[in-house]
Amino acid sequence: MSTSRSCCAAVYLRCCLALISLASLTACAPLALTAVGVGSAAGVQHTLNGIAYRTFTAPLPQVRGAAVASLNRMGIKVDSRDKSKEGEVIKARAGGREIEIELDALTPNTTRMRTAVRNGLFMDAATSTEIILQTERVLTNGKGPAT
Repeated sequence: MSTSRSCCAAVYLRCCLALISLASLTACAPLALTAVGVGSAAGVQHTLNGIAYRTFTAPLPQVRGAAVASLNRMGIKVDSRDKSKEGEVIKARAGGREIEIELDALTPNTTRMRTAVRNGLFMDAATSTEIILQTERVLTNGKGPAT
């Protein structure tokens, strides 16, 4: 009878160890996903609702020109460009998505860019990020009009 009791205790102990091991492994996945996300779009900040932000060390007219050039390069049609209290708002659309880009002049040489892409009720963070990354590419390469 004591061997069956020790056998049950050993099985119970193995099950507990297996559960603890599995529970500890699941904690690694969010860390890995965070590391991948941070590395893929360095410098771009996101909110939980899918809006992307980036601050550029460039004057607003230069960032505006780069943003419009990026939208054109991506085949996205600009619907309107309007002045706002802090800077400018560019509205565009592509593939059923409504795109809004806000440019705020923080200083004469610093501009904050905010992109929001809506696909119906849902936000498209991937497209928001890509617009910012393409704008950065145009600014870095010096291509694109400063309009």
